[in-house]
Amino acid sequence: MAEPAQPGGGDEDPPEPPLAERCRNDAAFWLLGLCNNTPYVVMLSAAHDILRPPEMPPAPRNGSRYDCSPISTGAVLLADILPTLLIKLAAPFCIHLLPYNLRVVAVTAAAWGSFALVAAAAGVAVSLVGVVLASASSGLGEVTFLALSSLYPSSALSCWSSGTGAAGLGGALAYLGLTQAGLSPPRALLPLLLLPPLTLLSYFCLLRPPQAPPPAQEPLLGPGPDVGLGAAQKWKVVKRIFKHMAPLGFVYFAEYFINQGLLELLYFPESSLTHSEQYRWYQLLYQAAVFASRSSLRCCRFRPIWVLALLQGLTAGVLLGAVAAPFLPGLGAAFALVLLEGLLGGTAYGNAFLNVRTESPRAEREFAAAAGSVSDSAGIALAAGAALGAHRAFCPAP
Repeated sequence: MAEPAQPGGGDEDPPEPPLAERCRNDAAFWLLGLCNNTPYVVMLSAAHDILRPPEMPPAPRNGSRYDCSPISTGAVLLADILPTLLIKLAAPFCIHLLPYNLRVVAVTAAAWGSFALVAAAAGVAVSLVGVVLASASSGLGEVTFLALSSLYPSSALSCWSSGTGAAGLGGALAYLGLTQAGLSPPRALLPLLLLPPLTLLSYFCLLRPPQAPPPAQEPLLGPGPDVGLGAAQKWKVVKRIFKHMAPLGFVYFAEYFINQGLLELLYFPESSLTHSEQYRWYQLLYQAAVFASRSSLRCCRFRPIWVLALLQGLTAGVLLGAVAAPFLPGLGAAFALVLLEGLLGGTAYGNAFLNVRTESPRAEREFAAAAGSVSDSAGIALAAGAALGAHRAFCPAP
């Protein structure tokens, strides 16, 4: 695919391509969202297994009713988000030095390496290096494809959002299914090595150049998301989108504090499911709810993101209380709360970026999308620290 060019100013959407071309582009963005987020999701779904070697006995490891792992799954979240956060902080200001084509190749290589490394890893430390690669791939990909979607009609953003939701559901379901079928947790990642090449096919073969003047640049030479914007203009963009991105950051803080700080401690020993199986089902139900809510962007618009942030905070408070003083009647109640958490998170993600898009002039949309992507990662990084603190508070040292 030829490098996309920077569009001109104005608040209108880019021109609509012919129907067949629009369908190709929408399908490409859906597949790009699927492939980009799957490594990140799978690493979190496998967090309990990455930190719990197969030879470790199933009995509680430290006498705690929480059946604590030696290391919190927040450690995996930290390894899975810090590279993404660093990339997102720097990318809006310097990523124009790397054209889109090279970025996509880097995203694909890092994703493939992450699956291969974790599948072959002999210990926790090597596995965490693979998690870091997955994070770098996902972070660079999100900045790249969110910026790229601004050069296309708004349906591209909707399809990207739906694809990222499908990555959550598909990644969690694939990991759960492969492990339930008898594959050991590391080997369950091997079939996923087929996904990164699909990123290359989607971008270079399926996606068409955007219908925006001037004509597209030669491959590997196109501009990035900050071309034509000075430092003062960028700062004005950041201030304008803050009202949407700050509550989104809080939504993700509460969401990932639940996922990686509380769900590993929300253990029901009377259930027929083992602790690891309960954790995988939590992740699967959460991702199913995220997929449903991220796919509803075309028909369900929600502008006040702060309302979603408040509801997500209340959900986290209820689950924290359930961990500290168990009052939930059973695993089904926990599953219901996890579904609610996923619905709130997916709704907030898609609508926050659509709000940013609709309120930004076309000349600023690439930068606004790239800069806005920092908020969810910042919230997740803070959640990782809180998750490690929760593990220390509830799990006594062995």
